[in-house]
Amino acid sequence: MQVKVLTEILQANDAQASSNRQLLDRKGVFLVNVMSSPGSGKTTFLIDVARRLKGRVRVGVIEADVASTVDAEKVAREGIPVLQINTGGGCHIEARQMADALTRFPLQDVDVLFLENVGNLVCTAGYRLGEHRRIVIASVPEGDDKPYKYPTMFHVVDAVVVSKADLVPYVKYDFDEFSRAVRSINREVGIFRLSAVTGEGMDAWCSWLLEQVRSAGGQS
Repeated sequence: MQVKVLTEILQANDAQASSNRQLLDRKGVFLVNVMSSPGSGKTTFLIDVARRLKGRVRVGVIEADVASTVDAEKVAREGIPVLQINTGGGCHIEARQMADALTRFPLQDVDVLFLENVGNLVCTAGYRLGEHRRIVIASVPEGDDKPYKYPTMFHVVDAVVVSKADLVPYVKYDFDEFSRAVRSINREVGIFRLSAVTGEGMDAWCSWLLEQVRSAGGQS
């Protein structure tokens, strides 16, 4: 019975995700689901991306956290449209919660919308939300073995971002080993080594994102 219930929950979630996608497509908004463990640097990364894309596409952010509005406040100070979702203890966002957020977000003001999902490398991977692309951020201090520990996450994403690359000289981390681990799970996925502090790799990632938006029929 437990398997049947879970299947029904996921089927209902997928149906709502499809409706979310239809709404986003009608509005001309490209949604990116950003997943990671806590402390990977998602907010810093998204703020830097928004700065680099200013004048090219209009960026918005939905912040999802168990509690608080700390990250949303940081984003708002940049003049970026932002909406906060607090799960009250939930480890992920479901499609119905995204649907509610989309009704409250000023979609007419953005071209690219990022969801900063709850910090979690397990259950966030299992729920489609209507997004156009899914990415995972794995920071250098977390180590190079994350793909082996959380294979489902690295299997379902369209891009892998290695954040805080400026810390490589100070911690034990093997980028080649990390890349091999990712490729053993997801052979075709793009891997981007970035630092929002030094700017390393950020232009390449922004170019990739813009190409994804163009391929989906969005803004250039």
